[in-house]
Amino acid sequence: MEIILSSGSTFVLLAAVVGFFMAWGIGANDVANAMGTSVGSKALTIKQAIIIAMVFEFAGAYLAGGEVTSTIRKGIIDSGFFIDTPELLVYGMISALFAAATWLLIASALGWPVSTTHSIVGAIVGFAAIGVSTDAVYWSKVTGIVGSWVITPLISGVIAFVIFNSAQKLIFDTDKPLTQAKRWVPAYMFLAGFVLSLVTIFKGLKHLDLHIGLVEGYIYAAVIAVIVALIGKVFISRLKFDEAAAKETHYANVEKVFAILMIVTACAMAFAHGSNDVANAIGPLAAVVSIVENDGQIAAKAALAWWILPLGAFGIVAGLAIFGHKVIATIGQGITHLTPSRGFAAELAAASTVVIASGAGLPISTTQTLVGAVLGVGMARGIAAINLGVVRNIVVSWVVTLPVGAALSIMFFWGMQAIFS
Repeated sequence: MEIILSSGSTFVLLAAVVGFFMAWGIGANDVANAMGTSVGSKALTIKQAIIIAMVFEFAGAYLAGGEVTSTIRKGIIDSGFFIDTPELLVYGMISALFAAATWLLIASALGWPVSTTHSIVGAIVGFAAIGVSTDAVYWSKVTGIVGSWVITPLISGVIAFVIFNSAQKLIFDTDKPLTQAKRWVPAYMFLAGFVLSLVTIFKGLKHLDLHIGLVEGYIYAAVIAVIVALIGKVFISRLKFDEAAAKETHYANVEKVFAILMIVTACAMAFAHGSNDVANAIGPLAAVVSIVENDGQIAAKAALAWWILPLGAFGIVAGLAIFGHKVIATIGQGITHLTPSRGFAAELAAASTVVIASGAGLPISTTQTLVGAVLGVGMARGIAAINLGVVRNIVVSWVVTLPVGAALSIMFFWGMQAIFS
């Protein structure tokens, strides 16, 4: 307890530095969830994608990142074990941030899309189980996270497979793809508007004090979806194309329509991601600040100091601007060849899975969800369309994320104990 009173400002400064480092890692690795398919399908250049992502990730993190955050991220450890030794929780949270950020830096350098949530969860489990007590960890929560490695990619893959095949049968495999596109694209726009509205309401805006209920949320989403579909129908009906042109020209024009849809989808996903995943960086940081400001008292929730949200938002933007291109290339180009219609199917499937998993209370990784969706689109074209070497590396990186985060966290935790004790 005395060490917190005497070195509190040092702990806060240290937590702020590693918190920024963690946010940097989130931006470098996770931004591909929103922008990878847009770049891979050539709907956006890498520069355009990064600029758009910077705007929407920052807006999500800063405007909707929350005024209050859980001090124990995901509720995976029991704070009761730290009541008499709050300094151990301070050491642990700083170590967890440093460990998760280090792993994200390594994974991003290799172009591996890993889960930032699983990185910080593994790091927190590591210091708590080895540094304090195995009883301090709620192992059932960890088991649920491990189970999500299979469940969420499978759900998103199946949805992407269905969406892609429906577009093929209803539009691309017909005699008049442009005429069919004018008929069916508004329906896809309705679906996209509905799902993205739900993602924004329940994930992107959940930290704001809006009190939107479940039924209300679905009603708002349906209204927005109808408006989006009507606007889309008006614009598509105004498009003039040469009916006598070759079918390849018609395909290219249809893909342009899907490209616009996908960019809108990517913006909404970036906003939701920034608002939701910034907590992986600022949650542990807020815990340290709260413990220091309350002289060692551990609160279940911590009000954020004014500087924490901007620090997390700027960290995400810096990471994606400097290092985001590597993972974007893996998602967009490494797994399978993407066109705008395929990318749209993957993005919409990922967003749908986020809604389904949130409603069912399943732990979810947006990274694994999108990778599963891209795989689903690839499978719709046959196993030969998938780069199995890249997929193998991605799966290995998922499996090692929890243990690597835990191992690094334990090392840093013991190091901090040695320095400050």
